[in-house]
Amino acid sequence: MQLKRFLLLGFSVVLLAACGPGQPEVAEDSSTAETAIATSEESTSTPEPEAATSAAEPSVIKSGSFVSGEHETSGGARIIDDGGQFVLELDETFQTSSMGPDLVVVLHRSDDVISSTEPPAFPLQESDYVVLAELESFSGIQRYAIPADINLDDYQSAAIWCRRFNATFGAATLQ
Repeated sequence: MQLKRFLLLGFSVVLLAACGPGQPEVAEDSSTAETAIATSEESTSTPEPEAATSAAEPSVIKSGSFVSGEHETSGGARIIDDGGQFVLELDETFQTSSMGPDLVVVLHRSDDVISSTEPPAFPLQESDYVVLAELESFSGIQRYAIPADINLDDYQSAAIWCRRFNATFGAATLQ
């Protein structure tokens, strides 16, 4: 009986360690999005009042709300044109679980990622998404630069995805 308890305890520890936050296997420069956005804002700023007004108010291209997949995820997402640079912005209500290692932000081709994948993990197929960057924070406002070679018409959703375990935490259909 004690052996069963010991084995159960050992299994639980291993499971918690695997599901808990950890270091990503492949490190990416998470400051890339911030640097690209800051550079874009600096280069478009001019002393003319009209240019300053347009830079302060980026236009919304697509927007949507997150729905939960593998873990509770909520809040809004939108793609904006910020002076010629497309940016995916998660709003102040964005929140997801801190239970996964190697969380990244992706654009996905499907207009309904959660329904088009299988529970419980909602795994993604490699040809259906593009990784923008590592998730900066589990909640709050965040901005991710979208590379210029990405055709926004090809991608209908944004998702929070655990790369290590191919698990989609949540996704937002962008319309």
